Amino acid sequence: MPLELKPLTALTLWRDVTLESVRSELPDLTQRQLAILLHVYLMPPPHTVRGLAATLNVTKPAITRALDTLGRTGLLKRRRDDADRRNVLIQRTVKGSIFLSDFGDRVTESAKKLDS
Repeated sequence: MPLELKPLTALTLWRDVTLESVRSELPDLTQRQLAILLHVYLMPPPHTVRGLAATLNVTKPAITRALDTLGRTGLLKRRRDDADRRNVLIQRTVKGSIFLSDFGDRVTESAKKLDS
């Protein structure tokens, strides 16, 4: 059965998760960076700069800037596609997997608090 949330409950959950995220030791990501990270980890690869730009409906330079930050934090990494050197492939990292696992735990805990 699909989970149904009223808009106020959904916004409260999002606020609670956001507050927990910025209070934690986790990297403080922008919405764009988080969207990219979630897409790369939740959707099957391969992921490219061009593909992410199309999916998010933003420019390739905007994706590149977000990937620069995500790369510096170790949450994603980039490498040239050996089959087509024009493509840059976006890859998952162990640190990124741990980050999203922790983030998912925060979402779950915040949702549980709403039920009580």
